[in-house]
Amino acid sequence: MSVGLDVGSKTIKIIELEEESAGYSLRGSGIVGYQGTQIENINDDRELAALGGIIKKLHKEAGISKKDVIISLPESDVFTRTIRFPLLTDQEIASAVKWEAEQYIPIPVEEAVVQHKIIERDEKSNPPKVSVLLVAAPEAIVDKYARVVRSAGLNTVAVETELMSLVRALAPEGQTTLILDFGSSSTDIAIAKDRNIVFSRSIPTAGDAFTRAVSRSLGVDAKQAEEYKKSYGLSDKLLEGKIKIALKPVVDLVVGEIKKSIHFYQSEEKGEAPKSIILSGGSAGMPGLVSDLTQSLNIEVVMGNPFGKVKMSQEAQKTLANYAPLYSIAVGLAMRKR
Repeated sequence: MSVGLDVGSKTIKIIELEEESAGYSLRGSGIVGYQGTQIENINDDRELAALGGIIKKLHKEAGISKKDVIISLPESDVFTRTIRFPLLTDQEIASAVKWEAEQYIPIPVEEAVVQHKIIERDEKSNPPKVSVLLVAAPEAIVDKYARVVRSAGLNTVAVETELMSLVRALAPEGQTTLILDFGSSSTDIAIAKDRNIVFSRSIPTAGDAFTRAVSRSLGVDAKQAEEYKKSYGLSDKLLEGKIKIALKPVVDLVVGEIKKSIHFYQSEEKGEAPKSIILSGGSAGMPGLVSDLTQSLNIEVVMGNPFGKVKMSQEAQKTLANYAPLYSIAVGLAMRKR
């Protein structure tokens, strides 16, 4: 059994999976709305404890059996970089990363939690090389997340980035794909090759920006704008296309950043173009978004399904059907092999 806990800026999700020979079985799941301060910005112990109380209640009501949980950090709080070394051993790479990390992360190494993952060994290149994913996060932020988990009566057994979880849950094997995750305050972009992150970035244009655009254009409050966004999205036909007109400039900003990311990966990293784009996150389900992105980028765009390899009851399928894009990170965390 493994438990993934995703504390987002507007919702908290928890998933418990049991690994089986042909995939996973769902043992428990839950989601709850959350309108408090993001963990990294909380400086009051009482507020941290209050958030812990919400998680504790969710853990109980979702029927989760294990108290050991795996958590994720927002991309905006981490520093991710792909670096290359000569064809070294795993032990030599671990030593080299410690020396190299200082030049790649913008905070003192002694104040950071630094991890690395070997993503490719290329013995045919000249010279042979090893590609390594370097991930670093401020120790103070990691500690805050761990304190919240402790206040919920749970144990943090592993920490990773949101995109690492998403790639594990959504990216197909043997292909180069782009994962696009719409959060409330940021949209995260990852290019994955054979289910390993080879490029990532985060942009500050996301769900809240879509909602503000609709609110300003139609002169309605944020709550009504959120409903319009979810119900009508980029449809030409619904509500006479007024919501699409409001949303399109913001969507085009995201499209521009996707194009820049693909161009950078191809030119600087010499990688192949992604064969498809997989969507995740709260705004991914906006009507018309898939077709608009497909047309703008000339790449196949599909909705991600984190439960594709998860067996569950028909009742659970019905319950989770409308929330699948929101659970991708939590599912990816629960799929992690410690």
